[in-house]
Amino acid sequence: MARTERRRAPALLLALLCLAWLLPGLAAAAAPRIGVMTMEPGEIFFERFGHNSVVVQDPATGQALSYNFGFFDLDEPGFHRNFVRGRMEYRLEVLPLERDLAYYRQVGRGVVVQWLALEPTQARELADALAENARPENARYVYDYYTANCSTRVRDAIDRAVGGQLQAQLIGRSQGNTWRSESVRLAAPAPWMALGFHLGLGGSADRPLSRWEEAFIPMRLRDALRESKLPDGRPLVATEQTLLPHRLVPPPAEAPQLTGKAFLAGLALAALVLLAGKRAPRALAGFALVFWTVAGLAGGVMAFIWLGSAHTAGHANQNLLLLSPLCLALLPGGWARLRGREPSGRFRVLLWIVTGSAALAGFLKFLPFLPQQNVEWVVLLLPLHWALLRSLDPKR
Repeated sequence: MARTERRRAPALLLALLCLAWLLPGLAAAAAPRIGVMTMEPGEIFFERFGHNSVVVQDPATGQALSYNFGFFDLDEPGFHRNFVRGRMEYRLEVLPLERDLAYYRQVGRGVVVQWLALEPTQARELADALAENARPENARYVYDYYTANCSTRVRDAIDRAVGGQLQAQLIGRSQGNTWRSESVRLAAPAPWMALGFHLGLGGSADRPLSRWEEAFIPMRLRDALRESKLPDGRPLVATEQTLLPHRLVPPPAEAPQLTGKAFLAGLALAALVLLAGKRAPRALAGFALVFWTVAGLAGGVMAFIWLGSAHTAGHANQNLLLLSPLCLALLPGGWARLRGREPSGRFRVLLWIVTGSAALAGFLKFLPFLPQQNVEWVVLLLPLHWALLRSLDPKR
């Protein structure tokens, strides 16, 4: 009996050594597979910036979950009020990957997934953190278009998983993109949306962004991940896989340049106003009423964005000098002109103030310490204001 036990001891020791050698490999094999899924822009206005999510795949079953930070509820009490005030809440939802892909397949939006070369411990910790974040009590977050959106949440999750290495590689580099240029570029297929961004954003939207900051755009984050490295020099992205082809027209590579067209349009409008002032004064008064109404309402919206909302990218907007809420106060004088009567002296004072404000907007273009990329609006609207002053000033 003793001999048998002595014979079995070496075999048992060998088995234990083999098991100890295999255990780390088995543990590594059990780590989840982590990917970043990027969806190309769609045709609905809130899809123009694209989208992304974190994919966690179970290696044992092959089943994958999409951790999607882009959910909101239009029927939530107060949603529209909070949207206007810039205090929206979004939430993280977890979906089976195929269910998440179904919509993008239906509308023709391309989808790629970048599988990351994370260490097993990093992958497990990220998967656990996402699962904890997805709990109902943790899932909601205060949304901001530029600093706290679905893409920045994905970016931050990956950065935490790699110990801050992603931010360290991106924070000191810039391509010269800004919140304005990116917004106008991606909204360009819908001109009304692009013009709204261009008009409604203030000077803070023209600060050049680092590669880290411009990752608020999912496609920019995708491009940044392609270039990122792990501490040992390996690429952060192990493989990139196309899940769905993109069947829609892609957004332009650059924001449209409209300065020349806006300048010519401004000169043409000014010439028409001067001509109408001599030959059709009542028609000019009718045009002025329409313009001042639109300008005053637009200025009122911009003033509310600055003074009454948390949309900080629209604060201190110099376009308020070009489209002033004071334009609404010109309407009684314009109505008097339309009826063939002389407006009051108050009308003349307001007309000079409105035109002077537009001239100030032009002067600010020569000051380096108050930069705002709104020269298109200046060359379009300043000539128009000047022509209206010259044609409608009662003392001229």
